[in-house]
Amino acid sequence: MEYIETEVKFHLTDVEPVRNTIINLGADSKGRVFETNLRYENKNNDLIKNKSLLRLRKDTKTTLTFKSGLESEDNEFKSLRELEVEVSEFNRMKLILEAIGFHQEQIYEKYRETLILNGATLCIDAMPFGNFLEIEGEKHVITNLAKKIGLDWSERITLNYLELFERLKKELNLPFSDVTFTNFEPIEIDLKNYPHLFHN
Repeated sequence: MEYIETEVKFHLTDVEPVRNTIINLGADSKGRVFETNLRYENKNNDLIKNKSLLRLRKDTKTTLTFKSGLESEDNEFKSLRELEVEVSEFNRMKLILEAIGFHQEQIYEKYRETLILNGATLCIDAMPFGNFLEIEGEKHVITNLAKKIGLDWSERITLNYLELFERLKKELNLPFSDVTFTNFEPIEIDLKNYPHLFHN
């Protein structure tokens, strides 16, 4: 069985109107949580070179995720092969990863509210550098929901958050690699001024 994740993102300049529209369409909110995500690498940094991700995430539970690219690329959506498993202990899993040769390369944080609508998962994400809506599901469901919510399809983002950060880091010459709220606290960023960073 193939486990394929298909999604797109939209930058949100104003969260509440979009959230209210999603709720009024009948979405079921699963609540808002704070996430700590650890990105792991091997000694040669082969994962990022191969466009893969090994991530340990802690929110209300702990999950270990591996993502890798597909042979055929899709410019309309971001589609990846995703393998994910829930584990019982965050710190013990860190020790296991380190014991088998991986090291913690990067931390990234966010607040995420998850909503379910028409078989799709919609996530309102507050990243340290801005707010986003992520829609994951079947392709036709994603496009239909984007239209119902009133989003401009031409403004969709197929980059992941770490790719967005790397572009922002280069643009602003940021001195850090961890995407934490503490690191961004002294920095005022209005992403409306950097629309060119969102697209391939």
